[in-house]
Amino acid sequence: MAYNVSIRLLAEELRSLAHGSILAPGTYMGIGDALEHPARIVLIQNHTDAALMFSLDGLTDHFPLAANTQFVLDVSSNKTQDGGFYLAQGQRLYVTQIDAPSSGSVYLSVFYGKD
Repeated sequence: MAYNVSIRLLAEELRSLAHGSILAPGTYMGIGDALEHPARIVLIQNHTDAALMFSLDGLTDHFPLAANTQFVLDVSSNKTQDGGFYLAQGQRLYVTQIDAPSSGSVYLSVFYGKD
């Protein structure tokens, strides 16, 4: 197997959702647009003052984040361009309340590889 050592790490435009747009428990809201590229690294930051629940499909609870915390999902940073495991192009990330936030926003940073 040949390895490509010239893959560049690039970032998509930052996505965010203000606290007032995060809906009641069980009602998910998308954070920005769908992914433009297969994501190798995803950084999710909860800069609100409340615990929030996140979902990969907008229906199912997948993981919570406490207020003012973050989560790095590094699924494929050390793989070749055509190998590995990715968050799919076209995927969205969704958020709903566990507790009602009164300030702040959530942020989604997405990184992908390109030859």
